[in-house]
Amino acid sequence: MNLFPRLFILLTLLSIMPSVVAKNAQVAIIIDDIGYRQSDAAALTLPGAITFAILPHTPYGKILAQQAFSKKNDVILHIPMEAENGKKLGPGALTIQMNEQSIRHELSRAFADIPFAIGMNNHMGSKLTKLYSPMMWTMRFLKERNLIFIDSVTTNKTKAERIALQLGVPTAHRQIFLDNELTRDYIDQQFMRLIDHAQRFKSVVAIAHPHPETIVALNRLIPLLAELDIDLVPISTLIDSPKNLQEHTEISDD
Repeated sequence: MNLFPRLFILLTLLSIMPSVVAKNAQVAIIIDDIGYRQSDAAALTLPGAITFAILPHTPYGKILAQQAFSKKNDVILHIPMEAENGKKLGPGALTIQMNEQSIRHELSRAFADIPFAIGMNNHMGSKLTKLYSPMMWTMRFLKERNLIFIDSVTTNKTKAERIALQLGVPTAHRQIFLDNELTRDYIDQQFMRLIDHAQRFKSVVAIAHPHPETIVALNRLIPLLAELDIDLVPISTLIDSPKNLQEHTEISDD
């Protein structure tokens, strides 16, 4: 069943119910996996303060990062980390075999390539983010450089955000994936959840990807946020907001 009529009805009801609509709710949307395809440039057409997560050392990553930065969007690095499923990691990856020196070397190379990046989130990482030492080494590096960390939450056993907090690294975590399925109905449904979370918890971090289906859907859906008095903000804005402590309900090692 097509969910769009239901989405339209829900949003209409919310727009006429001031007691339900939470003023000044804030949403950050991160577009991950930028860099391998020239078509990733379509993500730059998205309206508002989208945050772009750039895969290091990729064919189009640096130029797209520069374009996003010139539009005053937040840019972070999307650092590959070892996954339980053994997926190919790509350049700049952090693995369980690496010592602190190796991890610092790879992170230094990545940030030297895109020096205006304000921090990072993890690409995959269901294996690495569960481990104390690699996460401690990563957070020490970020702390020294005044960089932020966003936990993509690819495992419910992640230690990453907890260690970031211990070291005083500005941090937040992802609550919603918008496009685990590339259908209009699914993305509409997830966007409804995004709105609901924003209104109930005041702030929410969502992650999506530069798939053509996602870009079409978000260009259609993002304007609805302003109609509901929900602000689309850079991820750096939510770093300074009260932390959302809700449990994670969606795990995807992407």
